[in-house]
Amino acid sequence: MGLDKSSKVAHHVRMDRERELYAPVKAFLQRQGYTVKGEVGAADVVARRNQEPPVIVELKLRITLALFHQAVARLKITDHVYIAVPKPTGVTTRRTMKDNLALCRRLGLGFITVRADGRVEVHCDPGPYTPRRSKVAQQRLLREFDRLQGDPNDGGSTRHGLVTAYRQDALRCAARLAEVGASRGRDVARATGVQRATTVMRDNHYGWFAKVETGVYELTDAGRVGLVHWAGSWNAE
Repeated sequence: MGLDKSSKVAHHVRMDRERELYAPVKAFLQRQGYTVKGEVGAADVVARRNQEPPVIVELKLRITLALFHQAVARLKITDHVYIAVPKPTGVTTRRTMKDNLALCRRLGLGFITVRADGRVEVHCDPGPYTPRRSKVAQQRLLREFDRLQGDPNDGGSTRHGLVTAYRQDALRCAARLAEVGASRGRDVARATGVQRATTVMRDNHYGWFAKVETGVYELTDAGRVGLVHWAGSWNAE
């Protein structure tokens, strides 16, 4: 059992309070033949149609962890549980919608948004969901794992930025230049084991290298600061 994907009511919705979501959601369900009542027991919205299992909709002005906890608890009552929130706007809309939609699907919840013009949109219906595994993403993760030297990042720590395999390569190149001065890329690659040394120094993503002549690079002041800031990160154990 699923809901129609979109319906528009005839009035503007202010979205200042949760109860202002109720009218468009109720009208949306009624158009599909449901009898709808608000604040039934612990549920924000309960809808019934014939002898079908009830539909529960939890209303909130924004997505929160508490909303997901609340909706998951309603799954003890019925399999047909939706969350309904105002349609997000702004530059983060696409990513926010994608993340919330994926989480709803993973939890077996339906996801509804209400636009300011009263349009109600159903982005997914409740039901079992198994995400597709991405072999490409897994291989990318394992390549980074294998290339990363030691364990330079405390899990969950981002205060100074993360040490990636690429950053470690750049640090090894910088350390070599700090030791011997301006050098050819192939010599740095041979001394450090960083096969892409020339590319790393030429691309200069961190501002640590300066080109002296074709294929030859020296360390910048920023590179010396980087070596201090990331001390030991390129050979962490």
